[in-house]
Amino acid sequence: MPATAPTIWVRRHSLVVRITHWINVVCLTVLLMSGLQIFNATPALYWGQASDFAHPLLSLHAVEAPNGTAAGVTEILGLRIPTSGVLGLSNVEGHPTERGFPAWATLPGPQWLAMGRRWHFFFAWLFVANGLVYLLHGLLTEHFSRDLLPDGPQLRHIGTTFREHLRLHFPKGDEARHYNVLQKLAYLAVILILLPVMVLAGLAMSPGLDSALPLVSLFDGRQSARTVHFIIAFLLLGFVVVHVAMVVLSGLWNNLRSMITGRYRIDPVEGPDA
Repeated sequence: MPATAPTIWVRRHSLVVRITHWINVVCLTVLLMSGLQIFNATPALYWGQASDFAHPLLSLHAVEAPNGTAAGVTEILGLRIPTSGVLGLSNVEGHPTERGFPAWATLPGPQWLAMGRRWHFFFAWLFVANGLVYLLHGLLTEHFSRDLLPDGPQLRHIGTTFREHLRLHFPKGDEARHYNVLQKLAYLAVILILLPVMVLAGLAMSPGLDSALPLVSLFDGRQSARTVHFIIAFLLLGFVVVHVAMVVLSGLWNNLRSMITGRYRIDPVEGPDA
């Protein structure tokens, strides 16, 4: 009979990585939902320092339909897309109401800008503090260089890895001990580019902070910073959706176990005949 390698248990995530990961899950969820609450106060995006109400890059609003009823639309660079019931117009206590994002997507659910800002600012600072802990840990333990930097062979075979992912073929045996090149590049892009730029864009929107440190000049205006902040938030949401899908498809319980207890099971692979 063909021999099989024994099941191997490895320690995949340190305690600090696991704790900061779950704090990030909570923070990003609250930040997204409270951010949509804040966005609903002015459900449009512009570029530059001031709002050009006649030429928004993105606008969620209600219009009058040909039959005389209200209809929700999403307008992107002048292109109107009907989105009634979800974006622009949704039911509030059983009545169609003009609203950017629906109540189920915002925190709090009712239109309440002041409370949304409180939630957003508290969890934003918690998120930044948590990120600094993760960065310090990564530098002190060589987590970044050891686990997240792709090596030469991985980069040379990135095409093969991409095709294997499209076919939902995931690493087995010794290859499953480490992140593959696509995971490493995605995590580095999020950690080193998307998150820092999103935080800077958020800080640039603060008039008080801008008077002492003119971060808004990095984004060509306060409205530009708001637009960049919004776009990156949805890029992160897309990353999370793909990340969760890969977690489920490659082994939900094994991946969850590794992020809760740190232990990850390496499945045996068939070997030559004994």
